[in-house]
Amino acid sequence: MKQILLTLVLGTVMQSASAQGTLKDYRRAYAVRTLFSSDSVMHWAHEVAWKDSTHLLHYRISTPQGQRYRVYDAERNSSETYSTLHAMNKALDIPPAPQRPPVYGRHHQPHWMEVDEEKTVYPCISPDGKQAAYIEGGNVIVQEAGKPWAPKRTLTQDGTQGNYYSNRILWSPDSKYLFVCKRRPVEKRYVYYVESSPSDQLQPVLHKQEYAKPGDELPQREPVIIEVATGKKVAADPHALENQYDLGWFQWTPDSREVTMEYNRRGHQLYQLLAMNAATGRLRTIVEERANTFVNYSRLWRQFIHNGQQLLWTSERDNWNHIYLYDVGKGNVVRQVTKGEWCVREIQWVDEQQGKIYFSASGVNKDEDPYFVHYYSIGLDGKNMQCLTPAPANHNAIYSYDHRYLADTYSTVGTAPVTELRDAVDGHCISTLETADISRLKREGWQAPEVFKAKGRDGKTDMWGIIQRPTNFDPDKKYPVIEYIYAGPGSAYTPKDFISYNWNTTSLAELGFIVVQLDAMGTSWRGKKFEEVCYKNLKDAGFPDRELWIKAAAAKYPYMDSTRVGIFGASAGGQESTTAVLLHGDFYKAAYSSCGCHDNRMDKIWWNEQWMGWPVDSSYVECSNVFNAHKLRRPLMLVVGELDDNVDPSSTYQVVNALIKAGKNFELVVLPGIHHTMGEYFGEHKRFDFFVKNLLHTDPPTWDALKQ
Repeated sequence: MKQILLTLVLGTVMQSASAQGTLKDYRRAYAVRTLFSSDSVMHWAHEVAWKDSTHLLHYRISTPQGQRYRVYDAERNSSETYSTLHAMNKALDIPPAPQRPPVYGRHHQPHWMEVDEEKTVYPCISPDGKQAAYIEGGNVIVQEAGKPWAPKRTLTQDGTQGNYYSNRILWSPDSKYLFVCKRRPVEKRYVYYVESSPSDQLQPVLHKQEYAKPGDELPQREPVIIEVATGKKVAADPHALENQYDLGWFQWTPDSREVTMEYNRRGHQLYQLLAMNAATGRLRTIVEERANTFVNYSRLWRQFIHNGQQLLWTSERDNWNHIYLYDVGKGNVVRQVTKGEWCVREIQWVDEQQGKIYFSASGVNKDEDPYFVHYYSIGLDGKNMQCLTPAPANHNAIYSYDHRYLADTYSTVGTAPVTELRDAVDGHCISTLETADISRLKREGWQAPEVFKAKGRDGKTDMWGIIQRPTNFDPDKKYPVIEYIYAGPGSAYTPKDFISYNWNTTSLAELGFIVVQLDAMGTSWRGKKFEEVCYKNLKDAGFPDRELWIKAAAAKYPYMDSTRVGIFGASAGGQESTTAVLLHGDFYKAAYSSCGCHDNRMDKIWWNEQWMGWPVDSSYVECSNVFNAHKLRRPLMLVVGELDDNVDPSSTYQVVNALIKAGKNFELVVLPGIHHTMGEYFGEHKRFDFFVKNLLHTDPPTWDALKQ
């Protein structure tokens, strides 16, 4: 009955050609959440997974009869369908998920920003099982394993409270050496939040969270190798490892002669894979990445092969993310395995026996969307690259445990998902498991977003995005344009997969807007130079490209009103949407900004030093919305969760303070008890009203009217 009523609401309203931003538009905007749910798409395979090491593939689909659960046997090319998850799990002998005991009171759980001080004492057993090593009083102790009464040997004497040995001890494979780091801690920074309205008490609660910010001092490590029998100790040259952002990925070589480690120098312009000699402590360089801007270290991938004699490594040194083969002993490149103006996205596995690498990449096919991901194999010799998922779409594939089969689901924003079983060696299609049916969505008025491309600021590079129209679209009307922005470097963000309901665009369009999203310069997967636009320049956010893209779309579609353009976003998008009206107010006429990292000196260290560099300099100030707040001349709504543990809420409050001092008019929404968010349901309704008021220039319906 609920579904019928919602369909009637949508059908009735679609016949209306009334003004935009009406009560009917609001009701339709909220109705499509249910009407366009993924459950309305029949035979769309969800939660596709292989059962352990078997050739049994299982997934969930919607059918006219309700939810069904399927198990496909790749060996027998047969399937079974179950009416409940419990029935399928029972057939597959999958145990039920463990029940978590209830948590009473306020128990502290480590936050993801908390740094491990590496002081907890626990024994590290040697590979031969004879000895245990651990830290006591900041120094390294060894003792006969399993015998706490046995005599202790203290291998170091120089550990102190301010410069102690870390509990991350690594035994050499031959049990003769210990690798450990002396660790010099630093004073920690904390951020404090007041939870104004806790659910379990009347009075507010003060929360304290560890939170390192750009420019803060960081712990430093000094690598040390100790010969256990003699106590002889060698240390690495500290000058070779100065100003560490991080020093980690410690591994002994199989022959126990060296320890490899990765050194990320502060500022992210030098990243090295080093080897430390166990006998002398000498460091040698195996791989070195240098950049005048930044090395995107989060994109690096590595794997030792052939018993540690060779190394596979990814690098953007030729502008594109590619795989390189290294000789570990000589520390030089044997060959570049993958080449071309396209990007390796992930490496799934390496078949050393067959000499093949299996990976995903985007941009290989020049006649399709350059962001589409396909799966490939290539020889270690760089030859015989083969596409395993050829359909012109975006692919998400999962290998069976033995890498014999590939379960591939592919789609585009406008075409329904298809799930196939493919041979993982040559890529041929064994069986089409599911083909999603979106006819019900279309009957309910669903409109696929249009993929649109236009040249960016350089006049030659295409910027790719989507255009979302309302279900009652009328080409004879004029529609304001609203851009959803998230331009944080490190990835690309415009959807490429099929989405039945897009939380950022679908409902908002129903109010009488054209909603767009695109990836402009400063984002990823179009080459390093494309991404480097953001370096020390996050305020750029691709705005020169975005304005050209929207104007090009409006030139093609005159019903898009490029004189009434709004923008919204959260987190990095919150920073960018505010920047839009501060620095580009001639084009962007209104902005909704939630939980923005408005001043990069106020936000977490890893994100901001990666793109803005170190030490902190004037570029941080120039990119700050606090510094530029006095330039506001367009409507702005700022939203913040009082318990935002991702971006310090004070980042928003400092913009508020600067706007007040500059005598600017704006709106502020503080959400009690809410963490990092776009705004929750309350904030979404505020966003709807904000854009209706400031772009449609009409009064939105009262909130009480929507309840009737």
